[in-house]
Amino acid sequence: MHHTATQRLYFDHPALLRFEAGVLRCNDERTAVVLDQTAFYPTSGGQPHDIGTLHDIEVIDVTEDGNDVVHHLAAALPTSADRVRGVVDGARRRDHTQQHSGQHLLSAILEDRFGWPTVSIHIGREWCTLDLRSNAVSASALSEAEQMVNELVTDDLPVTVSYEDAASAQGLRKPSTRQGALRIVTIEGIDRNACGGTHVTSTGMIGPVLLRGTEKVRDTVRVQFRCGMRAVRRARIDATLLTEAAAALSATADDLPGLVQAQRDALLTSEKTCTALRAQLDRYEAQALLSATPANSRDLRLHVDRLTDLPVKSRQAFAQQFVSGSRAVYAVAAVTPPAILLASSSDSGIDCAALLREVLAAAGGRGGGTPTLAQGSTPSAEAADVCLAAVIERLGGASAE
Repeated sequence: MHHTATQRLYFDHPALLRFEAGVLRCNDERTAVVLDQTAFYPTSGGQPHDIGTLHDIEVIDVTEDGNDVVHHLAAALPTSADRVRGVVDGARRRDHTQQHSGQHLLSAILEDRFGWPTVSIHIGREWCTLDLRSNAVSASALSEAEQMVNELVTDDLPVTVSYEDAASAQGLRKPSTRQGALRIVTIEGIDRNACGGTHVTSTGMIGPVLLRGTEKVRDTVRVQFRCGMRAVRRARIDATLLTEAAAALSATADDLPGLVQAQRDALLTSEKTCTALRAQLDRYEAQALLSATPANSRDLRLHVDRLTDLPVKSRQAFAQQFVSGSRAVYAVAAVTPPAILLASSSDSGIDCAALLREVLAAAGGRGGGTPTLAQGSTPSAEAADVCLAAVIERLGGASAE
């Protein structure tokens, strides 16, 4: 049977949202439909697919199958439908077109001005990203690139589509591996790129471009950006967040950086004071508890604790204070997360690390440390209690409070 490829109307008419077409093929369920022509863009090149309706049935996905464009429907296409009417969702198409053209402009600036070629792009539901071949992108470079891109948007440069032979096409930003005719998207005086995506007809249609943040991804830097109404929505969200934060501090948004820094400094000072007071309290409490703890059968002053809502690490400083006394041993088990800590004075004759490793191994846990301080994790709270009981037994018992 003669196989006819889908004619892609969006190549030359990116603003076309309504069309009629003949049905070429369907799957057995008639939920995957190939047409003789379509304005629906399939997921490709980092740009997501269009949505809309076909014969008044919702189009939920659009994919490529060789030269075919496959429309995936929410319900079966009637067997009587040999010609259909398609309607593309205009808001989604406009959004993706703005993002894709904005990315071309941004990639051109980042490579020509800073020497950072784009490795890959992704147009997501909220954020768009491009990965740059770069070790780092500074905040000042990001700000400069954003300024340059938005100036080119306001210049309203023509964006045109042409078809040229791959063997003779000149001035492409990235050489194409394809053969035959190339679809080339040109931003006047800025960029020429082989691309199958939908694009605006002038840079002014991209709208504002907002760059927000970077992250290192292997050997590239990922830059977040938004164009058009996405940028406007994000700027409004940012303004609202700043206003609410400023109001909570009885300040203006402009005052926030200095005020936040001052409060951060005050918090750090308070935390240092709190840490010093906590250490002092631990010392007094440990000394009092040590004095009240009688020696056991092995002439060890062994005290045992069990924590239900704190980690064992929270008692580490207290443990060190307790075992600063003579022949002192402190053991504590925790429920969340399940763990055990053991500390001993240097004159106790106990190797905490060796003893704890032994009891942990028997209970399916693991840990380590030094002869005077060791801790480990257990599979469960019950296992932590078993380990604690084993430590108590090996050390001759204790009078727990």
